[in-house]
This record gives sequence, structure tokens and C-alpha cells, in this order.
Amino acid sequence: MTDNIGVLGKKAPQRTGVERVVNAPLPTVYGKFQAVGYLDHDRGDEQVALVHGEIGSEGVLVRLHSECLTGDAFGSQHCECGDQLDSALRAVVAEGSGIVVYLRGHEGRGIGLLAKLRAMALQAEGLDTVEANLALGLPVDARDYGVAAGMLRDLGVNSVRLMSNNPRKREALVRHGIQVAETVPLLIPPCESNITYLRTKRERLDHHLPHLDAVAHLS
Repeated sequence: MTDNIGVLGKKAPQRTGVERVVNAPLPTVYGKFQAVGYLDHDRGDEQVALVHGEIGSEGVLVRLHSECLTGDAFGSQHCECGDQLDSALRAVVAEGSGIVVYLRGHEGRGIGLLAKLRAMALQAEGLDTVEANLALGLPVDARDYGVAAGMLRDLGVNSVRLMSNNPRKREALVRHGIQVAETVPLLIPPCESNITYLRTKRERLDHHLPHLDAVAHLS
């Protein structure tokens, strides 16, 4: 076979980084988006950015949303992920323009679906979300946002208004060369099923969740 063989008989170097592959219209219940599909050559993941309206280069309203099958697709109340995705999509439509970067490979803060379910089983036995990951011998948060920064750069974005409660997302974007002009809170009212999880995110993962102070009655 001669695939990837150069004129001197050497293999051509493998591609790295993120590559835009396709741009397709995506009408949704929230409004009209362009689904811009990417391939992350470093990890092999397929990624997508949902772009609404005419975006500029500065101060673009952006959500970096980590994949969460249980929350995004099944409506799990163990976390607030599905409600955050819903709120972010509504927000960019209300703004008139913006981007929701949906990051596949981020399931369970990067540990994968089955490991996340194992961690959830341990949480049902009394461990918090940090303790559960550590009990499984897994990192507390294994997510990387380099691909998200690459996608934003490809879309011509230099600075963002970031919809997030997680300071690590802001730090990661800045580290990868995307400026964060503003952090926009994305606060979801808690319920009995996720209040412990949310408190752990605030107390042990430094998420900015001031609205939890108003729901001390939830156990």
C-alpha cells in the first residue's frame, strides 16, 4: 500500500489539531443554527459547534458544554447539565447570535459514560462526586478545552462572554489564547436530587453557585 507514503518512501506526518469538516443548517425548537462539525485529530473525537446568527470576533456569547448523555438526552436530575444546555441555546437565540460548543469526550468530567455511572452508584451509597471518582482511581476532572479554543479560533472568535459557573473553563480558554471578556452565570434552580451534587461542585470544585444559599431547606 502507498497511503501516506511520500516521494522518499517516508510516511507523511499524521495531522494534528482540529479540522472543520462540514457546515450544515440545523433548525431546532430554539431557533435556527448552523451545525459546524469538526474532527479532533489528536483524540479522534467528532465535535460540533452550534452557531446562531452573525457572530463577530469580540465578546461573542459562548457556552462550552460538556457532553452529558444522562442529563442532555434523558433529563437526569442528578445534575443540571440538561437544563444548562437548554438555557444556553435559548440565551444565544435571545441574544441574536452566539455559539454553543458541544464537547464530546467530556462525559463525567472526562472519565466516560460507564465510569460516570459507576461513580453515580457510589454517590447513591453516600460518597460525593469527588470522592466517587477518586474511589474508582480516576481523576476528579480530566477535561481538556484545547479543542474548544481551536474551534472558536476557526470560527474567527478572539474573545467571548462565557456562559459558565466553572472558573476552570475561563482559565483554560485564556491559556489557549481565547480572551474572556465576561463570565455570564448559568444558574439552574436546584432540586432535592441534585442539591448535594451542586454543593459539592461549589465547595470542592470552586464553581460559582451563589443561588444555593437560598435553598438551605433542601437536604
